[in-house]
Amino acid sequence: MRILVTGGAGFIGSHYVRQLLGGAYPAYADAEVVVLDKLTYAGNEANLAPVADDPRLKFVRGDICDRELVTGLLPGVDVVVHFAAESHVDRSITGADAFVVTNVVGTSVLLQAALEAEVGKFVHVSTDEVYGSIETGSWPEEHALEPNSPYSAAKAGSDLMARSYHRTHGLPVCITRCSNNYGPYQFPEKVLPLFITNLMDGHQVPLYGDGLNVRDWLHVDDHCRGIQLVAESGRPGEIYNIGGGTELTNKELTERVLAEMGLDWSMVRPVADRKGHDRRYSVDHGKIVRELGYEPRVDFETGLRETIRWYQDNRAWWEPLKARAAVAR
Repeated sequence: MRILVTGGAGFIGSHYVRQLLGGAYPAYADAEVVVLDKLTYAGNEANLAPVADDPRLKFVRGDICDRELVTGLLPGVDVVVHFAAESHVDRSITGADAFVVTNVVGTSVLLQAALEAEVGKFVHVSTDEVYGSIETGSWPEEHALEPNSPYSAAKAGSDLMARSYHRTHGLPVCITRCSNNYGPYQFPEKVLPLFITNLMDGHQVPLYGDGLNVRDWLHVDDHCRGIQLVAESGRPGEIYNIGGGTELTNKELTERVLAEMGLDWSMVRPVADRKGHDRRYSVDHGKIVRELGYEPRVDFETGLRETIRWYQDNRAWWEPLKARAAVAR
């Protein structure tokens, strides 16, 4: 079996690759893995260092928009797991073009190549942000797409392209939509690693607006396990929400980080709210529970503690990334 993992040097993609090659997914125990990653600012070959010597791993540096490259890689591939995307909301607000090109055009290139190569399963990894914002309750997979940021709009476009290739051509596509991920190797512009590393260096953390925006938190290990369930047994043409079951306001999240690191609210700096900031995300992941037996296993308290410890133990990994990307303190 051969698996193509796009964006496999990024945060979530590299975790999936490390888990797969480490034996966490028995159905793919003998699989060869081809990682395709452009190595933009958020992609990092160091994320694959623990499995770099595995003979089943092949790394290809390249762009999913490169039709010739992608078309050459797909023959012989049994499963595509498509993580590659521009994903940072704030960056999409300051400039949306790269998000449209990578997320929509790049996905289209992959889908066409997968169709021509007769790939057996295409798992398109998306986000709960495509649903917009919800005041009460939780989104089922059938909810209308109402994205509110250029990032989420571009991801919604990629979802629709993926769906169309199943409906039009019969390509066996599954779409997953996850809630907010956290865990080791996450690029330090994202909220949890940003807060953890700022606090480690004695800097305040920026809290948007009134801090009452709500997100559901999902450990990256649970997310990747859900993706694997979909890759193995998801029904073609279906969408599966993957949630973590821990809804927190940003203020509550900040309080938990501060408490875990032995600090107080003096380390928080209020900042103006993000443009178009969605108030609340909440996915109903009952479908993947019923159909595929998924349940989140990492409780947030344990996951947060282990994530903080990882950043404390791996300054050599995140410090140069933070400096090079000029991540705001």
